[in-house]
Order: sequence, then C-alpha cells, then structure tokens
Amino acid sequence: MGGGLYFTEKKDFDKNLDLTKIKPYGDTMNDGKIQVSFTLPVNDGEKAIYAALELANKMGIEYPSVAYHTPLDKGFTYFVMYGSLRHSIDFTRIKIESVEVELMTLEEIDSYIKTNFDRKVIVLGATTGTDAHTVGIDAIMNRKGFAGHYGLERFEMIEAYNLGSQVSNEAFVKKAIELKADVLLVSQTVTQKDIHVKNLTNLVDLLEAEEIRDKVILICGGPRISNELAKELGYDAGFGPNTFSEHVATFFVKELYDRKSK
Repeated sequence: MGGGLYFTEKKDFDKNLDLTKIKPYGDTMNDGKIQVSFTLPVNDGEKAIYAALELANKMGIEYPSVAYHTPLDKGFTYFVMYGSLRHSIDFTRIKIESVEVELMTLEEIDSYIKTNFDRKVIVLGATTGTDAHTVGIDAIMNRKGFAGHYGLERFEMIEAYNLGSQVSNEAFVKKAIELKADVLLVSQTVTQKDIHVKNLTNLVDLLEAEEIRDKVILICGGPRISNELAKELGYDAGFGPNTFSEHVATFFVKELYDRKSK
C-alpha cells in the first residue's frame, strides 16, 4: 500500500501575509498545506487512488498526494491525502457573535453573587435526549472539574445539580420547575444528522409551553456548539470546546444581574 506524489508542486507562491487572502499554513506562508481523510465506497486499488486524486482536485486541492490508503472492508477504502489548497478567504470580513464577558475567577464569582443576590444561584445541568456523553457536562458541573478548573459544585454560592446523561427534555423541564432553577445547562456531543439541533429546539419549545423560558438562563455547549448557533435556536448563549466553569458562570451571573436590574 502507499501512494506518493502524482503532481509536481511549484514553489513560487507569495510568502507575504495578506489577511484578505489567507490560506492554511504548513511550512511556508501561503503554501496552503492541508491534510484530509475520507472513505470512498469502492475497492482499494489504482482506480480508487485516481478517484481520490480527482476528488481532491475538485475540492480545490492542488498537487494532491495519497499519503496512505487501506481497505476498510469489501467495497470501502480509506484515504489520507496531502496537498495545497488553492482557495483563500478574506479574514478581515469575518464577523462572528461570540460570548464576550470579562472572565472572573471562582472567588470573584462567589463574591459577585454574595454582593448582588440574596441567595445562591440554582443551576441545573444535563446531557439531554439520547446522548450518553457526560464528559462535557461533568467538566463544568462536577466538584473536581477538569484540567485544574473546578466545577460549579465547588462554588460556594452556586447550588449545582448534575442530572447526568440521556435525560429527556420533559424530565429536564420538570426538574427545572421543581428546583426553581435560575440556569439550565445542556450538553450535546452526538451530532449525526443534526440530532442535537432537533433536541435543543425541542427543549426551547417545552420551556415556552410551560411559560418559563424567560425565567431561566438557557445555555448549551458541546464540540459543535457555537454562540451563533445557540442564539439562532433560542438559547441565551452557547459554548464550544475549551470552555470551563468560570466562562459559563461569569456569563450567567452577569446575565442574571442584568435581568434583575431591569
């Protein structure tokens, strides 16, 4: 098995950084170097290799190289390819809606709650729907936290309830009403066929049906969650990878205070 270069690459590209025409970076500015992997539903062999190379060209990959290929099963071949992306983007025109708050520490958040509220903030978290993953919600909620960042259970002024995984939206809403939760945290990892979007939308519908949507801070998080997507689905905020309890808590305590002030 193996591939090798099928095209000769030229080296005379512009090496100056231009944020209006940025490309992936490999060894040299603007070389556009990328690695992609995919599976084709064909048997391994020379014909499959050339099919992969042709697909790479249609993707906008110049000088593609099949670095690795192997049969997965009868009628399926896995490829790893290298090449240079011919396309570029104008980085200066990108506008995103991110969660922008001045991050506070655990101690600062506890102090903020003591100063601005007359009670603890009640937070309910779960991985809802059929999703069985708990790493994300545990990292935010559990006392030990993750990567040196303590979870919400460690905060003195936060009363945190972690319901775990595969919690139905109906059960989640029922518990939120029972506990009179201030904040609802929803984690979603499984995203095949956009099942996370359907599940997150269903939760908003249930909260609105119970007439409590405006009474809670609703936050979702996960590997494919962005603040932009969350807002589109009716959430107050969305947090993606590399998010810790301080990020989430800073947002919701300030949001609670803003609502209280109004």
